[in-house]
Amino acid sequence: MTDYTPLDEIPRIHDALRKKFRTGITKPLDWRRHQLLQLARFAKENEDALAECIRQDLGRAKQETVMSEVAPIVERSLICAEKLEEWTKPEEITVQAWQQGWNPTVHKHPKGVVLIMAPWNYPMILSLQPLYGAIAAGCCAVIKPSEIAPHYASFLARTLPKYLDSSVYSVVLGGIPESTKVLELKWDHIFYTGNGRVARIISAAAAKHLTPLTLELGGKSPVIVDSTADISVAAKRILWGKINNCGQLCVTPDFVLAEKSIVPALVEAFAAHLKTFYPEGAHESKSYGRIVSDEHFKRLKGLLSNTKGRIAAGGKLVQGERFIEPTVVVDVKEGDSLLEGEIFGPILPIVSVENVDEAIDYVNDHDHPLVLYAFTTDEKTKKKILDNTTSGNVVFNDTINQLSMNEVPFGGVGESGHGRQVLYYSFENFTYTRSVADMPYHEEKFFGPRYPPYTKESLEFMSEILRRPIPESVLPSANL
Repeated sequence: MTDYTPLDEIPRIHDALRKKFRTGITKPLDWRRHQLLQLARFAKENEDALAECIRQDLGRAKQETVMSEVAPIVERSLICAEKLEEWTKPEEITVQAWQQGWNPTVHKHPKGVVLIMAPWNYPMILSLQPLYGAIAAGCCAVIKPSEIAPHYASFLARTLPKYLDSSVYSVVLGGIPESTKVLELKWDHIFYTGNGRVARIISAAAAKHLTPLTLELGGKSPVIVDSTADISVAAKRILWGKINNCGQLCVTPDFVLAEKSIVPALVEAFAAHLKTFYPEGAHESKSYGRIVSDEHFKRLKGLLSNTKGRIAAGGKLVQGERFIEPTVVVDVKEGDSLLEGEIFGPILPIVSVENVDEAIDYVNDHDHPLVLYAFTTDEKTKKKILDNTTSGNVVFNDTINQLSMNEVPFGGVGESGHGRQVLYYSFENFTYTRSVADMPYHEEKFFGPRYPPYTKESLEFMSEILRRPIPESVLPSANL
């Protein structure tokens, strides 16, 4: 595998990118389009190698990598290339009639030299999705992949320069010292995907330079299940969301808030689908992954050891292989080890509630989730959940499949992050809007009242808006 980037090399990479950006090389749309198509080629032509790298890092089945990482990067890079003119076209603005002659427009310009810090759990899409946004925007970029997925990181550093302009896009390899050195530098935008603890470190480093941030964080994404749900289908879809990448995904359903009356049937359905997914058992299946490291295995094992709940399905662990069977835990109460922080593994606690109102109260008593899942066929319940909760995203009657939609923004709120991504929203992260007005000289005759010496007449002219009546209004009664 490729060696870490020397610490003294990192500032030189940064300086070289800044000089390159000032040449204007990234400005032409044809140049950006070529880089985007090259990114698509990188993903398509190296499908097998990328899947094998990620299998070595995470034990993940090839199909999961293709459907969640390789294919989306190919598809979305191609869409970006196609949409460049539409996204970058100056927007003509409608203003008040007396200002229309100023030809107001809003332009989208690249922010400059940006930093992308990617995690280990989905190392490809979480490094290259921000990158296609940066390319489309016309930025130079450094990609810092996670050292915890070393095979992918090394392959990226060796192979990406064969496709993209290496004087504009660079990969920095390393761990904490290299990340620390990177964060000492001034960037025009930082895109970080990971956890809240590290996000606070990055935010503090960015604040020294007033650098804007996109933070894609995780947290505990709850699943509400009520008695109107199709229990079998709900269990199947929740379990599928939990087993993908062995539960190591920021939008994995973290825990279930189920109405008490349906918990036995829900547990029975989980057990049945677990057997269907893995007829020979998850341990023997090539469709099931492993925990990324011994440290994370130990953490998850500790959660299971400390829970006061009861294992109702699964529960097998093989330490030397970092294997944890998909595990359903019932009778989990507030304060349990499984409810303290993001699980980030294939353990699914079920919290029994009397009704949806109690589930909503539970959600609102905790940090805003990245995604709130709910299984219900009652439209009034859907509206109640939407009207009375806060989350980055809401998905009814499925899990994680929202990530396949190209047209909707994805991101968190509060502890689950800020900023949005996917296609146009990824492009938007790395641009700034620049308003332009062109004041014609022939309109000088209208500007007289603004100039000194001020007079009673000029004050009256400037105060015209103050003479307009404000409509009457009445405070509506509260809906208690």
